[in-house]
Amino acid sequence: MLDAATAPIRLALVAEDPLARGALSRALGDQAGELLLVASGTQAELESTQGEAPDVVLWDTGLRLPDADTRVEAPDLGAPVLALVADEAAGEVALTAGARGLLFRDVGPAPLSAALLAVARGLTVFDPALMEVRAAPRATTAGGTASPDTLTPREREVLALLAEGLSNKAIADRLSISEHTAKFHVNAVLAKLGVQRRTEAVVRAARMGLVTL
Repeated sequence: MLDAATAPIRLALVAEDPLARGALSRALGDQAGELLLVASGTQAELESTQGEAPDVVLWDTGLRLPDADTRVEAPDLGAPVLALVADEAAGEVALTAGARGLLFRDVGPAPLSAALLAVARGLTVFDPALMEVRAAPRATTAGGTASPDTLTPREREVLALLAEGLSNKAIADRLSISEHTAKFHVNAVLAKLGVQRRTEAVVRAARMGLVTL
């Protein structure tokens, strides 16, 4: 979460295609004062680099969908993700993977900048043509909350540490991530389990068979 309305957005740009990264970097560079590009690279490169978490992640999903048997995860950088997609099918994949917003890849710099600011502040942003993707039913449990499959591997690790009663700082130390990133993952776990408190998350997770008390 940003501390002040005038603070620039600390942005991480994730794209497998170096040409796409270059084009997006140039387009966003014109939005000086609102955006601060702090990291740019492939998903594997940025996820393997330890550092302070950005405020928002821009994820270019590319032109082609992955193979049907490949599970896709949104970039795990400790910040909400805005995905750029080629079509509705790619939007469905990105949303299931954990993206908080969806725009088409040909979006202009000004609306893209505005969308990044909104997602960084906890809002969701969808291109009007992708609203049907947003409204599509998500996999849920009988209780109406997210299914276990919607938790990312990192969120499962965080959930296990929550079950041990660890604080955000202790979780960060155990996983060698920043406290900011740990807090982001804890909040994501609470949201996906449909609870407000850490103890409620542990109890619900135990009932779902995700952790053992």
